[in-house]
Amino acid sequence: MDPTSIPLLDLAERRLAWADRREAVLAQNVANADTPGWHPRDVAPFSAALGTASADLARTDPAHLAGTVDPDLLAANAKPAGREPDGNAVSLDQELTKVADTQTTQSLVTAIYKSYLGMFRTALGQPGG
Repeated sequence: MDPTSIPLLDLAERRLAWADRREAVLAQNVANADTPGWHPRDVAPFSAALGTASADLARTDPAHLAGTVDPDLLAANAKPAGREPDGNAVSLDQELTKVADTQTTQSLVTAIYKSYLGMFRTALGQPGG
């Protein structure tokens, strides 16, 4: 059985690939923190990478609240990038926060992936490993 044919594991694999690309881009930002004129880069959010493949949450009970996102809250969290006199716009604090967030994402997705593979091993009667 190909694990990537299972939608959840395919999604986990795509998320790990996204996190790997983001980590490389953020590493370039940190490495160029002293490069004159360097502008920090980032990859598109994972939700954008999914495109139309994202699944909406289902309300399984009328008492459940519909999910919403407050656009004012998102705008309040956006900080304009400052510029150094040499034109560099890298903020090490912001970049390292993004690196930590990406590492947390990788750890979570890897744990989910391992958990599901462990359940498949159990269902097939194979010892865990």
